[in-house]
Amino acid sequence: MPIPFNIGVLQLSMEPVHETVAMAKACEGAGFDAFWIAEAYPWWRKHGFEARSSTAILAVIAGQTRRMQLGWGIISPYTRHPVQVAMEARVMQDLAGDRFLLGLGASKIFMKEIGEGEGEKVGPATVMRESIEIVKGVLRGDPFEYQGKVFTASVPPLKPDMHASRKLPPIYVAGTGPVMQKMSGSISDGLLTASITTPAFVRYSLKNLNEGARKAGKNVSDLVLGSVIVGSIGRDSAKGKEGAREQAAMYLANKVQNIKGSADTLLECAGLTFEELQPVADAMEKGGRKAAAKAVTDEILCKVCAIAGTPDECIQRIEEYRAAGCTHIMLEIWGDDRTVQAKLFGEAVLPHFKK
Repeated sequence: MPIPFNIGVLQLSMEPVHETVAMAKACEGAGFDAFWIAEAYPWWRKHGFEARSSTAILAVIAGQTRRMQLGWGIISPYTRHPVQVAMEARVMQDLAGDRFLLGLGASKIFMKEIGEGEGEKVGPATVMRESIEIVKGVLRGDPFEYQGKVFTASVPPLKPDMHASRKLPPIYVAGTGPVMQKMSGSISDGLLTASITTPAFVRYSLKNLNEGARKAGKNVSDLVLGSVIVGSIGRDSAKGKEGAREQAAMYLANKVQNIKGSADTLLECAGLTFEELQPVADAMEKGGRKAAAKAVTDEILCKVCAIAGTPDECIQRIEEYRAAGCTHIMLEIWGDDRTVQAKLFGEAVLPHFKK
């Protein structure tokens, strides 16, 4: 059975919890299918934000929503031992049940900040594979012993009368490079792609996902391909693109400053060069996100392929992503009055895809 097309919202864990909860509730009321939390890291302090635990925030949201799927999109095994990841997943299973989606990714920016992965003999793909094996082993509830290249685990079995799920939540791997993307097809339920994903990058990613699935004897039509896409909406086209321009500026500056190597293909698919983006990064460093937004030209914003503008423009862009092979839109709404924007998406965009 083909994966149903899913339109959700993703938000970074860098704002006060009550604001994030309010946004999640607004998204559920608007009719979005999912709400994802991406874990922010201390780098964002440079730009006026504070990082918070995404797993803790999503647990709070689980208690105040009833219908939407709720996803970690993503957390990094460099921040938590996989046994701890399984323990936090258990909390989400208790609170959200089958609504919970588990996303794991190496997170280059965090690795850089804490000095992980640099010059090590064991690469991120091994870290990810071992993490998923341990998380699955712990959540299944059987006696579990594990000795890997990176992690070890020794966990006794659940007692038969324990009130705990033995089901596995859907587990997704975030990946930008071909190794991680192919691995997502072989060992997980799907692939999540990074911000500044474009339809061209979706097509590139789908090929890698398909190759990994085929080698593992899996059907790619059973796998999710979720993409983080910046966006904003308004009745007026120019006004509706303002939030996407600002968010694109933050991500493009991040790509230049922090994760150049892994961003190469993302930017190539968008037709962007580091030279073209350097003024955005410089403006971000000197004047913050508002200054950087002014450095994002109309040409750059067009290349980013944001889901932004009027409702009709947003519908057209979402259709482009769906045609490219994306199954899960992870829309990062930015700009003024985001709860109002969520409502407008619910009134004027989502019904088109519910037919």
